[in-house]
Amino acid sequence: MQNIAGRTTALATVIIAAALGFIAYQGTRGHQGPELPTPYQAVALINGQMFYGRMEQTGGDYLTLRDVFYIQGRQNPETKAVTSVLIKRGGEAHSPDHMLINRQQVLLIEPVKTDSQIAKLIAEQNAAPR
Repeated sequence: MQNIAGRTTALATVIIAAALGFIAYQGTRGHQGPELPTPYQAVALINGQMFYGRMEQTGGDYLTLRDVFYIQGRQNPETKAVTSVLIKRGGEAHSPDHMLINRQQVLLIEPVKTDSQIAKLIAEQNAAPR
């Protein structure tokens, strides 16, 4: 009887250790981030803001976004018509060259297709003389 109890205890220990190892592995895999098949990604935050940029695979609690753009509405004072304009970050007073975004604030990440309107506007802005 003791032999069966010892084997059962050893087997249970191995199963628990394997389960804990699998859980730990899944936890570290989750920080590797998604596959990035396009040069630019759209990053939607839980507060409703949307940024477009080149996301770097960084571990930890933050992701890095470089070459960052966002859309801003502008109203024509004469016609009152509102148009959407793509703005490149970096012109702000603190001249940021990248963003560190808390992963807990990210709602979704999507690829920006190279033939999309956003990708075309980004290419135009990057080609424009500074």
